[in-house]
Amino acid sequence: MSLAPRPFSAFNFAVEIYPDGASTPLAKASFAECDGLEVTYDVKSIKEGGANDRVVRVPGQAAYANLTLKRGMTDNFDLWQWAQDTVANPALRANAEVVLLAADGVTERARFQLHRCLPVKLKAPSLNAKDGQIAVEEFALTYEKFELVGGGSGGGA
Repeated sequence: MSLAPRPFSAFNFAVEIYPDGASTPLAKASFAECDGLEVTYDVKSIKEGGANDRVVRVPGQAAYANLTLKRGMTDNFDLWQWAQDTVANPALRANAEVVLLAADGVTERARFQLHRCLPVKLKAPSLNAKDGQIAVEEFALTYEKFELVGGGSGGGA
């Protein structure tokens, strides 16, 4: 009797962003949040003459959400620089990977590849002297396609 697979935890992940021509990733700081690995398919309905008991459904265009990343702000401004570079060169894109890790922080469980990314939002931290909170910056990028490419030896998808 085999045991049912255990769900992955969502607290260990890495985000790697590689602008065109770069061999090392941006964002050397860790992200606290990552949201937006999402695809929605438009479904077309076709009505056939004489077939009053059904509608044929065919897949349409795929639409992808924006990936939103949050991290504590540091003196590493690589994401800000990339955003400025894309304003100066609108053809500049990046590829990114979101890696879901096991609880040990090393074993790869799943890897999502995002193709032809472009920054769409940079938000500086909210500043409030009375709170004493960590300064958190928010960064969003859009992508043209994403795919799950599986995981490592930890039993990925």
